[in-house]
Parts: sequence; structure tokens; C-alpha cells
Amino acid sequence: MRRDVRILLVGDGKLASYHLTWENVVTPFRNSRPEGVGKSTIVTSLIKESYVAHVQHVVPEVTIPPEVTPENVTTYIVDSGCTPQDRSHLESEIRKAHVICVVYAIDNPNSFDRIPTYWLPYFRQLGVNVPVILVGNKIDLRGGEVTNEALEEEIVPIMNEFKEVETCVECSAKLPVNVSEVFYFAQKAVLHPTAPLYDSREHVLKKECVKALSRIFKLCDANKDGLLDAAELNEFQRICFDAPLQAQELEGIKELVREHAAGGVRDGGLTEAGFLYLHTIFIQRGRLETTWTVLRKFGYGEDLLLTEDYLHPKFDVPHDCSVELSQLGYKFLTDIFESFDKDQDGALNAEELAELFSTSPGNPWASQKFPDTTVADDAGAVTLQGWLAQWSMTTLLDHKTTLAYLAYLGYPSPRTSALQVTRARKAERRKGRSTRNVFLCYVCGAAGSGKTSLLRSFVGRKFSDTYEPTKKMNSVVNSVDINGSEKYLVLQEFGSKYEPETLRSSKKTDLADVIVYVHDSSDTNSFSYISNLRPQNLTLTLHNKDTRSSLTFTAVG
Repeated sequence: MRRDVRILLVGDGKLASYHLTWENVVTPFRNSRPEGVGKSTIVTSLIKESYVAHVQHVVPEVTIPPEVTPENVTTYIVDSGCTPQDRSHLESEIRKAHVICVVYAIDNPNSFDRIPTYWLPYFRQLGVNVPVILVGNKIDLRGGEVTNEALEEEIVPIMNEFKEVETCVECSAKLPVNVSEVFYFAQKAVLHPTAPLYDSREHVLKKECVKALSRIFKLCDANKDGLLDAAELNEFQRICFDAPLQAQELEGIKELVREHAAGGVRDGGLTEAGFLYLHTIFIQRGRLETTWTVLRKFGYGEDLLLTEDYLHPKFDVPHDCSVELSQLGYKFLTDIFESFDKDQDGALNAEELAELFSTSPGNPWASQKFPDTTVADDAGAVTLQGWLAQWSMTTLLDHKTTLAYLAYLGYPSPRTSALQVTRARKAERRKGRSTRNVFLCYVCGAAGSGKTSLLRSFVGRKFSDTYEPTKKMNSVVNSVDINGSEKYLVLQEFGSKYEPETLRSSKKTDLADVIVYVHDSSDTNSFSYISNLRPQNLTLTLHNKDTRSSLTFTAVG
């Protein structure tokens, strides 16, 4: 969230106002009244907390420290003049402003009429698109009362035409009345903007807002029954507002939804429709900070997209170290698997996987022929063993993807607790003992030597007589038993076209724990290929019982 707010006050001054033509020509003309709308007086009344009869033409910029503002942000209040001499400075300040307060005087209809005919088109002509607050000053001239009905009748047509207008506040710098509210609403317009969330013309949540809130609902629905029960609502409240809901508050929420949103409550729980209705009410009642607090707690920025910092928190990995899932990471992924295994058959089918990834951009392995890359049952559904193995491989090869998907799937902060950095590979090799759980094996060899068949066999896929050349990197993973301990082994082939380049790069070979060279024992050229390909490292050749191929293991390092 932004930590500073720059508020600019504009409006017709004492001497002159200006008219903007569509030919981009500004023609000065004299106002029929000698008084201004009171911009400088409003600023002075806020600072002095009392009315000052005579103030200078333009009040110097005011800085309000964060500790004295409700939103705890540094606030800059900028006054402006509108004489011809002020024009260059005015345009500069308009471009720097985070929010613009257009001040008019309620006793001067012309100053109000020029809001839609001059000021708002002027901002657009400058290419400025920031929230606008309309400020009606001098209500003391009608007894100091705010007339909401008349105000709404006048303002709604302007708000319908100019979506940048957030709200209208009436005040009196003389009494003073509502002066602090002017700047409070200006802050809110910047920190908790309406435009990304709500269509003021149609009076509905915008599609992007619905999408974000629906995703949050799914993440908070821990048992995946389509409802937020009392426990889940309390956990949601704790995450977002650090306080539980009282029983009376919870019943009040349900009653409100039950009365106004059909299908909003079912079996004592809040449905997704009810959850969306609540946020619609918050926004309509001016409590945008409530909805924005929820969105920001779940990582959303003002564009209603998950922020880069949320998806990819800082996580340093020293050279020669690898990244693995921690016990917390494995537990979270196990719980997710079990939550979406609706038929409790120990595997996730295509429909269950689609539902599981519905809070994310989609299956992260769609381009990798998943689930053929890991362990699946006879029907092709990924088992829990295969699920955890796949994530182990992903974390080893690209831990940033794992971090992002932990965010998509709802892992609580700090998400880096789901990962752990291993000791350096060379240090472990010197000691001859490894504490790691996931290992990487490069599989190399001439075209047609059986590399792909070896990978498929490793994850339990049937042998295919049809030969398909490897055109891009192919990776599979399975668990292996080492002295009674389960480890994960990733087999990776690059295709003959890319193997020489890969093995010539020390940076790439340093990543591998072992290199397997595959050759066709009936083809001498196949063996010659790997003889020329392999680095000058210690090599051990093992021949399997299948006379069509043999495996050569090279210890790296």
C-alpha cells in the first residue's frame, strides 16, 4: 500500500476563472463575483483548527506526518492558484497529485457548473487519471447543514459521466465543519480507491473484483464444501483483521445476508454469493477499507493482480546449493491433495486437479505432459506419491514456480518456510555423505538409444515401439529407497541436439548429481557417440539384462 498521499486543491479563484475549448485554447474571463471558493481557507482551517479571515493567495505546501493521520501515511496538501501566472505551476501540480479536490462554493452556482464543463475535462486533456473529490465549501451560508438529498441529485449525473469522481463532501472552512473529512476522504480515495472494485453506474462489483474475492473465498473454504462455516469465518477474520468474530456479530452477518441475498446462507454457512454480497454492501456504505484490507492480505495490488513481492518473496540460494521442500511444505501439499481427493481413491483425476488449480493461473506442468512425468495410477490419475514427487522436482529445478504456486494455493506467510536450502553439493561430496532428499540425474546418449524409454520406465509407463525424437528437455521424477530412506530422483534428458552444449557448461554439469549415458549395445556408433560426449570424469559402466541397451554412470565432481 502507498505510504504517502499528495492532495491537490483546485478551484476558481478570486480574480478569474478560465474556459477550456475543444481547440485546446484557454480563454480568460472575469467571474461575476469577487470571492474565491475558499481553497486556501480550507487548508488554513485544517492546520489552525479554526477560521482565519484573511489568508494569502496560495498557502505553501503542508506536510502532515503519518502518526497524526488515521491511515498512518505521510500526507502532502498542496494549494493552487488559477491566475494566468499560476497556470504552469498548476499543470505541474495536477500531474504530480495522487488525488485532486475540486472546490466550489455553494453560494456560487457558476463555480459548481464549471466542474463538469471545465475542471474535469481539463484533467483529462492533460492525460491525468487520478481520483477526484468534489468539495462544496461555505455551507455556513445556509446554516451549516449538509443536505444529502439535494447533493446527491446534483452530483450523481457528474459521477455517471466522470468515473474518476469518487465522492462529494460539503464543508465550511469558517465554522469549521467537515474540514478534516475532506482530507480523510481524499486519503481514502488514494489508499482505498473505488474504481478498481465497483461499477458506480451499474451498482455492481467489477469482474476483476469478483474474480479476486471468489478466489479468496475458495482459499478460506478449508474443507472445500462451498461454504464458510463459523470456524472458517473466524479464521478469515483472524487473517485479515487479527481479531475473531463474536457470536453475535456472526449471527448478525448471516441475518443481513439471509434477508438481502438469495442463496447467500446455506446450512448455517456463508456461500460465495453471500460473501460477494457482503463486500458489495461494504463498498456501497463507504467501507472500502474493509474490502481493500482483505484483498491486500491475500496479496492483491491496486490492479487486482497478485503483486510480484507476494508471488516471489526474497529467497536467496547460495551457489552450488539446491532447494527442497521443508516438512511444512510437504505437509501443506499433502493436505491440499487430500482436500481435493473428493472420491478418496488416493489419486487426483483431471477434474479434481482442475478444481485444485482453480485459484491459480492453471496447472504449472501443462506443457510437460503431466502426469506422465511422475507416478500415476492405472487410470492416469496422479497419486499422492507422484504429487509430492512432482513438487519435489519442480522445487529442485525452479523453486520460484513453487513459491508462486504456494501463494496461489493459499500457503500462509511466510511462504519461504515451505522451502529449505541444502548444503553445497561439493561439500557433501567431500564428506561422502548427503543430507539432501532430491537428486538430479542427466540422461544423455545418441538419438534412438532409448533415453526416453528409460525415463518412461522409471515412472512406470509402458514401453512404446513408436520412436519420437526428443525435441525439448524432458524430466521425470520418482521416489527411490536408499538404505530404508525415501529420496526423490529426477531424470532429465535434453535431446542429442542440446547435450554437447549442456555437458560443456560447467555451470550446468555442476547442478547434476550424476550423469547417465545410454547407448544401444547393438549400435557401435551409439557407443562412440557417448565416448566422445562424456566429460573426463570417473565412469562406471553397468550393463542391464536387456541386451538392447546399457547404462553408464559418471560420478560428477
